Amino acid sequence: MRRLQGDLAVGLPIVLRHDGAAVLVALVESLTQARYSAMTDLGTPELVVTRRRAVALGAQPPGQGDTLRFRLPPGAELGWVAAVAGRSGPQDGDLEGGLPILQTGSALHRAMLDIAKSIHVLPAALAVPLSVETEAVIADLGLSTMPLARVLPALEEARSQTCVSSAQLPMDVSSSGHVHVFRPDAGGPDHYAIEVGTPDLSGPVLVRLHSACFTGDVLGSLKCDCGPQLRAAMAAMAEAGGGVLIYLNQEGRGIGLANKMRAYALQDAGLDTVEANHWLGFEDDQRDFRIGAQILGRMGIDRVRLMTNNPAKMASLSALGVTVVDRVPLRVGKTAQNAHYLATKAAKSGHLL
Repeated sequence: MRRLQGDLAVGLPIVLRHDGAAVLVALVESLTQARYSAMTDLGTPELVVTRRRAVALGAQPPGQGDTLRFRLPPGAELGWVAAVAGRSGPQDGDLEGGLPILQTGSALHRAMLDIAKSIHVLPAALAVPLSVETEAVIADLGLSTMPLARVLPALEEARSQTCVSSAQLPMDVSSSGHVHVFRPDAGGPDHYAIEVGTPDLSGPVLVRLHSACFTGDVLGSLKCDCGPQLRAAMAAMAEAGGGVLIYLNQEGRGIGLANKMRAYALQDAGLDTVEANHWLGFEDDQRDFRIGAQILGRMGIDRVRLMTNNPAKMASLSALGVTVVDRVPLRVGKTAQNAHYLATKAAKSGHLL
């Protein structure tokens, strides 16, 4: 799976197989003109997008599936495909003539977009069904190939974490600290568990699941409340004698830093934070709290006092076998610049602010 993800990230197509059929797949994010031309020469490509993206473009998709596909109109250029995929802002999104008729995608199409989301690129893919003749043409190219039956298990494996290193770390909030680095068994970004002070891990433990926010945690961004939440949580843990901060590398509610910057640009153009995610083809929140629950389990923690304003986070942990004894509010960091962002989180995502 890591090779498939890496190839797609740098613009190489891959081959997915299912029920005796083969499909050549490339992600629109990294698709070059040369490869686009080569793929269209092999057959009639389909563009695969999320329902969120189709609705953002004004389409009325059929059915209930979250993945949609359509054949490219004759003569469609790469620039048009890129615009449909979401690389352009709302002012460029009113595509002349609208979208061709959309059809609900299959499990194969959904897997394409799951892979795209796993590497934090726009969830839009170009797919060319291969005939016996065209499959023979590309057989010597050495492209990465995987059957559909292995794709979802391979993505699931990335949620399995193993602690690969630990060390003591004195910090400004507490001279007693400990950092544990957890790595997905299938490779991918590390996640961290930070013991602040000397928490009693037999529980209930004061815990914060904090998703990485480079702009807020490192740069001190005023557009969100993440940095103040991080610092306030650690200070509260130190004052209480100990706690555990689970630092998940799921930037931008799981869409990655590049897409987060796209979402910021869309917010500057007038969309709110949820609308911006939908415009790019993502759900409101793409984070996977199963990773956090698993890390807590690896540490022997099954009862927590959870520092959060997000009821969905509490529900997720509870459903995953972690008992949330109580919720500890974390209302800090409101600024003039993030007031609308916080109001949107309260109104549309149910945050208790």
